[in-house]
Amino acid sequence: MTPRLEEVTPTNLDAALSIRVRPEQEFAVAPVVKSLAEAYVHPTTAWPRLILDGDRPVGFLMAFFDIDWHEDGTLFRSGLWRLNIADGEQGRGYGRFAVESVAAEIRRRGGKELYVSWHEGENGPENFYLGLGFRPNGEVVEGEIVGVLDLT
Repeated sequence: MTPRLEEVTPTNLDAALSIRVRPEQEFAVAPVVKSLAEAYVHPTTAWPRLILDGDRPVGFLMAFFDIDWHEDGTLFRSGLWRLNIADGEQGRGYGRFAVESVAAEIRRRGGKELYVSWHEGENGPENFYLGLGFRPNGEVVEGEIVGVLDLT
């Protein structure tokens, strides 16, 4: 099967809410329910999507597009806000698929960089993101390392 993204709807809401990362990873990513609540209050910038392999829910992502990073109108960024790959589904390429899908959407919208942030520590996603080519840009936001991937 080929993974695909699907908009979160009333029909698949329970499937999205069922996505849980491994217990030792919970410190590094908010649960899907928090992401969906944030998407509700930030509807113009949040892009929540369920990751499916066939009809099987395997993950969830939420991207953001053109947010005012400094809140003063001087710097706008797009990137990956959340990535939750289900316990038991990791290591099968779904995370890479998610990042590539967000990169494609950012390019489609005219963007040239994809931003993400991560918690450091054992069982965190740092090696995953570094392995995809993200590089820390020297920023730390709310205790998370900020990384950027050049899309040009």
